[in-house]
Amino acid sequence: MIKSKLKEILDGCFEKGVAAKKWGTDGAGKYTVEVPKREGQGDFSTNMAMVLAGIEKKNPRALAADIQTYLEEDTDFVDHVEIAGPGFVNIFVRRQKWHQVVFTVIDSAETYGRSRVGEGKRVMVEFVSANPTGPLSIGHGRQAILGDSIARLLEKTGHDVFREYYYNDAGRQMRVLGESTKARYREELGLDFTFPEDGYQGEYIKEIATALIKEKGDTLKDCEDIVPFKEKAEQLIFENISTTLKRMGIIFDNYYNEQSLYSEGHIDSVVKELREKGLLYEHDGATWFKTTEFGHEQDRVIIKSSGEPTYRLPDIAYHREKFRRNFDWLIDIFGADHIATVPDVLAGVKALGYDESKVQVLLHQFVTLTRDGKQVKMSTRKATFVTVDELLDLVGEDVARFFFMMRKADSQLEFDLGLATQQSQENPVYYVQYGHARLSSILRQAEEKNVIMPDREDMDVSLLVEPEELVLLKSMAAFPAMIENAALELAPHRVIFYLIELAGQFHSYYNKHKVISEDNDLSRARLTLVRALQIVFGNGLRFIGLSAPEQM
Repeated sequence: MIKSKLKEILDGCFEKGVAAKKWGTDGAGKYTVEVPKREGQGDFSTNMAMVLAGIEKKNPRALAADIQTYLEEDTDFVDHVEIAGPGFVNIFVRRQKWHQVVFTVIDSAETYGRSRVGEGKRVMVEFVSANPTGPLSIGHGRQAILGDSIARLLEKTGHDVFREYYYNDAGRQMRVLGESTKARYREELGLDFTFPEDGYQGEYIKEIATALIKEKGDTLKDCEDIVPFKEKAEQLIFENISTTLKRMGIIFDNYYNEQSLYSEGHIDSVVKELREKGLLYEHDGATWFKTTEFGHEQDRVIIKSSGEPTYRLPDIAYHREKFRRNFDWLIDIFGADHIATVPDVLAGVKALGYDESKVQVLLHQFVTLTRDGKQVKMSTRKATFVTVDELLDLVGEDVARFFFMMRKADSQLEFDLGLATQQSQENPVYYVQYGHARLSSILRQAEEKNVIMPDREDMDVSLLVEPEELVLLKSMAAFPAMIENAALELAPHRVIFYLIELAGQFHSYYNKHKVISEDNDLSRARLTLVRALQIVFGNGLRFIGLSAPEQM
């Protein structure tokens, strides 16, 4: 908003300098406009003079003086300009321009922060994609929230988003699931059984076996085939996963079955195409993919000597099918344990003739539950790990969602249960949501006291002159650009950081200044600010799937 307007003014200054032969055109678009990190260095700062000095081989402070002259010609927008350091140009915007932010927010209401920067680009976000071999773990929970929040932010910025869950219903892990269920089925019937060495140990396997007995009795006691056991386990586990996802407010547009890659011939056709391109060879009974031709240190096995594909082959085939569905941007969200597989899959995509740059992979680190600084190993009835449902039962959906986004995806996340269960301002979720609730409460109190917020045409915000008010205005002005950056950089943690900072600014302001006072004009001006803040808080929370309570 204000930043984009200033960028337009700065571009105009650049053109003036070109026309006056102060500098050439090579620097066009190479300079930036940023918010300075230190107070007193202006509302915005640009490195234009230093960029041009490097190109033109001129003194940066001399060029900065020219830029200062051009900028200060715009007396409607620019208050004054200062030159700092080696040639930074620090720009101070007129207070009236910051006041206009209030009107922009209130006029835009629930659309404030949305944009069309995505231009309708078709984006597939693949996330969770957990094997249907057990309940969702807290690691899956972090990925689920990351993926859903990224998808929401992309939608808010004009992208056409498609959410997909890749359903691993083929391969060795499903065979082991069937064998584990069969063993527990026989155990529950009092029959002899052999539990697979690497079988699934969770109590949930016994529950599946019990459900199977209830449905089939002992009719499967002599069944050698593991298919009925596998199918029942898969059905019940996936029902559990779907219920958990819905509980978190996550709905997928499509579940893509791995098995269909085999049944529809996609696996075979990928092998055929790679072989025709001379990119496959046989060695020690296995089929190898020449990944060294794509810059890798060694080739990779894609079909084992047993004839079973490695995970790379179906993943390559799956990504080819993604490209065939004509998406402009493919986003994969995986756990950090996928770090070694990603380059192989991208090599396969490139080998098949597709633009691998359209695939963006976000790897997230793992989650550790802590309390009082010590790791918590919660006992669990459902599995040998902490499930998302157990966490949700303990802290609730909003807290879990917020905490899962409190760190960058590539940072390990310590989920502090002690902090998450506090109902105090020490808890960042409570701190932020209480900001929205407090703003709502102020508006209700004003109505009860018959202090009515003015109509749009009667709003006078020129009375908002306190330093804390200017800070809030600047933060609200930064909201749209923050949302846009969070979406394009796949970084929902930016929204969390913003909301925590805004909450701190508002609570500090509220503790220092009365909104409703005996000065009716000032009260009405501050109520206008409160209403704008309520909109920004509400949009920020809802844009990433959090609730915006009006009472707490």
